[in-house]
Amino acid sequence: MTGRRGGRPLVPAYLSTGGVARPSRAHLERLSVLTGSGEPAPAELPAAQAALLEELEYGSLTVLEAAALLRLPVSAVLVLAAGLLDRGLVLARAPIPPARRFDPDLLKRVADGLRDLKHR
Repeated sequence: MTGRRGGRPLVPAYLSTGGVARPSRAHLERLSVLTGSGEPAPAELPAAQAALLEELEYGSLTVLEAAALLRLPVSAVLVLAAGLLDRGLVLARAPIPPARRFDPDLLKRVADGLRDLKHR
C-alpha cells in the first residue's frame, strides 16, 4: 500500500465504515446537513465516527463538506452519519430545496416600476 501526501497511510474506505457498504438511512443525501446532537460520545465509538463527531463540534456540515474534511468518499460518510443517527449522536436535516425560478413577467414589471421611479 502506498502512503498519502503528508505521510498518512492510505486506509480503504470500507475499513472506516466497519465493512458496511450501505447507510441504514435511505433519506440521507450528499447535501443533507449534519449537526451534533450534544450527547456525549461513547468510548467505544469507531475512530471514523469519532472524527466525524469532532468535525461537527464546530458547527453544522453537509455530508459533502464532512467527506472533504475527513478525506473520505461521500458514500463512506453517508454510512458513518447513518450510524451516528441510529445512536442519537447526530441530527440530520434535508437539504434546502433549490429556489424556484423567478417569474420573468414579475421581474419585468419590477424593472419597469424602478425605471418609472427613477424618471419622476
